[in-house]
Parts: sequence; C-alpha cells; structure tokens
Amino acid sequence: MSFQLSDEEGKFLIKLARNAIQEFLETGKTIKPPANTPKKLFENCGVFVTINTVKRGKHELRGCIGYPYPTNPLVEAVIDAAINAATQDPRFYPLSAGELDNVVFEVSVLTPPEPVQVEKPEEYLKKIKVGEHGLIVEKGFYKGLLLPQVPVEWGWCEEEFLCQCCVKAGLPPDSWLTKGAKIFKFTAIIFGEETPKGEIKRKSISEA
Repeated sequence: MSFQLSDEEGKFLIKLARNAIQEFLETGKTIKPPANTPKKLFENCGVFVTINTVKRGKHELRGCIGYPYPTNPLVEAVIDAAINAATQDPRFYPLSAGELDNVVFEVSVLTPPEPVQVEKPEEYLKKIKVGEHGLIVEKGFYKGLLLPQVPVEWGWCEEEFLCQCCVKAGLPPDSWLTKGAKIFKFTAIIFGEETPKGEIKRKSISEA
C-alpha cells in the first residue's frame, strides 16, 4: 500500500484511541486532535478500532467499529471509531471506565477498498488472499466487512472467508456466488497493545 505509518505514528494512534475512550467515559467529552499530531495523520483514511478483553492471556472481542472508506482525516476517524467501538457496538454493552485496565486496543488503517473484477463468481477465490486482504460484500441494502486479520484468527480458507463475510452482511453464506453481489478487497496496517497500557507493536496479519 502506498500510505505508510512509522512505528511512532502507530503508537501515537493507539495512545490516541485509549485516551479518547478514557476521556469520553469519564467526562462525556470528545477530545480534539492533539497539538503534536503528525501532519500525515490528517490524511483521509479508512480505519477500524478494535477493543479486546484480556482473560487468562487470551483476547476476547469487546468492540470493533470503524470507517471502511477514506472519508475523514485519520486522526479524527480514530477518535470517533474508538469511542463508538467502546459505546456503540450493538453486539456488546458499553465499555465502563473500570474495564480500561483489562482491555487492549488495536488500530487497523485501511487502503481504499477496490472492487474485485471477475468474469464469473468462482474466480473470486483466486483474486483474494487470506492473510493479506480484508473483504466487503455488498448486495442490495446489505453490506458486511471483515478485517484481514479475522480469517487468520479463525483459520478460514478463501471460500469460508467469503461465506462468513456474507453472513456478516446478513446474507446467506453462498451469496457471493449470486447475481448482484459485489466484492471489494483492501489491506491494512495494524498496530496493537501487547498488554493493557503496555508495549505497542506493529502486527503482521498472521499474528494480529
């Protein structure tokens, strides 16, 4: 991907996500981009913020929300996505300030999604790659997105990845084979905390 982040910029985004949530949970206020924000982070980028609870050394999803498309400056999108992941993910009850010492944050900065061009749907299997691409499935009013690290975490092959993305969209698993379905792919730069408030590292998809 042409857009790159240094390790320091990645660490900045993780700390920003944690600070944004802490401030919002304690005061109800949304922070502004800090004065020392690197200029690059004002470029428009898609981004997702993932919150995981750490239990017995294992991570359990606690919230994940973001912006698939580069519609907002990255620094602002991280603030909004972090707060929404903590308070608006419909799969979970809102995060409490008391949980902040038991969760880790992950920020995935996305390349703009691009349509996967095929002559027939079966060719999708050769045009996407587990461990590299994230997917968006669209059909009618239905839309589902899965980040690149998800199929690796679950041990899915490309076909299962497509099926599960359809399920995420609220569609039958084989909808990617049907007329009117659109498939988009993207890649991601991922940074995350190793432990709550601990070391922040760039992650390869295989270990994310």
